[in-house]
Amino acid sequence: MKMQERQDLTQGSMLRHVIFFSLPMLLGNLLQALYNTVDSIWVGKFLGPEALGAVSVSGPVIMVLVSSLMGLTMATTVLVAQYWGAKRYEMVTRTINNTFLLLSVVSVVLTVLGIRFNKAILRLINTPEEILPLASSYLNLYLLGLFFMFGYNVVSAILRGLGDSTTPLKFLALATVINIILDPLMILGIPPFPRMEVAGAALATTIAQGISFIAAAWYLNKQGHILRINLKEFKFDKDLTLKTIQIGIPSGVQMSVVSIGALVVNSIINTFGTETVASFGMASRLDQFAMMPSQSISMATSAIAGQNIGAGNEDNVRETVKWATLLAVGIASIMTLIAQVTPGTLLSLFTSDLRLLDLGKGHLRILSLGYIPMALLFVTNGLLRGAGDTLPTMLFSIASLWVIRVPLAKVLSSIPSLGANGIWIAIVTSSVLSMLMSRIYYATGRWKEKCIIMEAPIAE
Repeated sequence: MKMQERQDLTQGSMLRHVIFFSLPMLLGNLLQALYNTVDSIWVGKFLGPEALGAVSVSGPVIMVLVSSLMGLTMATTVLVAQYWGAKRYEMVTRTINNTFLLLSVVSVVLTVLGIRFNKAILRLINTPEEILPLASSYLNLYLLGLFFMFGYNVVSAILRGLGDSTTPLKFLALATVINIILDPLMILGIPPFPRMEVAGAALATTIAQGISFIAAAWYLNKQGHILRINLKEFKFDKDLTLKTIQIGIPSGVQMSVVSIGALVVNSIINTFGTETVASFGMASRLDQFAMMPSQSISMATSAIAGQNIGAGNEDNVRETVKWATLLAVGIASIMTLIAQVTPGTLLSLFTSDLRLLDLGKGHLRILSLGYIPMALLFVTNGLLRGAGDTLPTMLFSIASLWVIRVPLAKVLSSIPSLGANGIWIAIVTSSVLSMLMSRIYYATGRWKEKCIIMEAPIAE
């Protein structure tokens, strides 16, 4: 990759950078979400509520296992962006090789632990016995692809830190097409493939993720010395590892807290039976798509803020946050309106079961009230990640989830007149409180002291 081809996010219009950096990531997130959503559509339409519930209940378990490595990818974007903004190119190379070494070790450990204990975890969260074997087989095959999934995300994190959010999209598009093709073949047993049902959905995803990573790694290695993955340079760099931990551990812990919180909430949901599990799974898939624009804008904010913080330009950082907030809230408002007005049309993509549709409509209408608060939260967290100030976001997540969401979900869901709806109310309430804490911290300006490379701290 030639240095002059990378985008300098410290120059020009910040609005333009936010828009054009976010769009490829939004498309990429949409494609990546299609992995599990296509699985859910095929499974729900052709295998029934039990199989759909098995796929749905596996989601939070997967997120708990991947959270630590997602923190690693966030740290990679921050370090690469700040070193690139400070024009310390030798440190970009060292960061890349150190990150891939960490990735290799952690992903193998998580895969082994996940496969070994997946049934115990599924039982711990009160997974209905009738869907336990299906959920376990789906999880086992999905976990075999963890290294590939994380590898692709690390390459994407490197490119985002350099100002390139477009290139990863090409490889992800290829993988998504492969997944869409393989899903019906493996789920339904269309020759030459045997009928694998739920396990086939997971295997198709694993194969697609493997192709995505191999293509992305090959591309990165062919572009130039600075970005080359060099096995001879795979050795632990103590200082870089500590910086990666400093940024990545709070981010990873935050995601783990969110994921474990989701797991505990799911265990409450699971007590309401297979139909509630399946309907919540449908609503959650739509939630995922609705919040994707805000998540993409958040990632853009991290990369743009990271480069500008590395260059010591506070005005550009604040301009980035202003435009990112306006865009994210505007899009979230539209998504909320759509979910409130046409929930049945959206949910009919997954099932024609009238009972599931009725349950899903109520879930979606309540959950969509959290789209705007979450948009504000994502933008603020994006700025804090770009600054390397990830500890406060971790603390806010712990407070909102374990002090508010989990206890409130337990209490409200036990009220007969609310039932499962009490869980959705608790989710929205905790999202609002987390957003408020994050915005208040941003207003204090303490993030300006956290430039991780310590070369060009933001001036007061």
